[in-house]
Amino acid sequence: MSIKTISSREVYRNPWTSVREDVIERANGQRGIYGVIDKDPACIIVPLEVTDEGEFVYLIEQFRYTVLGRFLEFPQGGWEQAEVVPEELARGELREETGLTAERMTHLTTLQIAYGVMNQKHHVFLAEGLTMGEADPDVEEHDLVVRRVGVAEFEAMLLDGTIVDNCTAAAWGIYRLWRERRITV
Repeated sequence: MSIKTISSREVYRNPWTSVREDVIERANGQRGIYGVIDKDPACIIVPLEVTDEGEFVYLIEQFRYTVLGRFLEFPQGGWEQAEVVPEELARGELREETGLTAERMTHLTTLQIAYGVMNQKHHVFLAEGLTMGEADPDVEEHDLVVRRVGVAEFEAMLLDGTIVDNCTAAAWGIYRLWRERRITV
């Protein structure tokens, strides 16, 4: 490893996040500081519906305090638990935020969110065979709006800046690569 941790101290904690400051030493002997945000694992779900009318995805619109605006994104989140079964988490988040249940959940990959500053795994799932039910959002998700959009419209939203969530864009890219490789194999 090219960086050695000299010391570490937690500077903040709440139920969702902890922040620590690490004094580090690089391979060249230079010391520095890293601020690290630690978060429990999360998931993001690509809810895909294929009908006679075409392909559709379900998006969540919600207010994101850190950037003070309402944005569209795929359903995603975590349970503030270090140990989770990724598929259970994905099924739970999908139902909580959208009311959807999935006949099939396919784990596409596991990514890291913003690993330049944060330590958080993000499990990417494809949800298919969707059935609509009743949403059960968390208290802080009281303002969620579920939107069903066609894939062509969704992709246009990614390109025109309507959707700015990098996790949504990454999940869609992973899905497209996965689908392409399944078709050609």
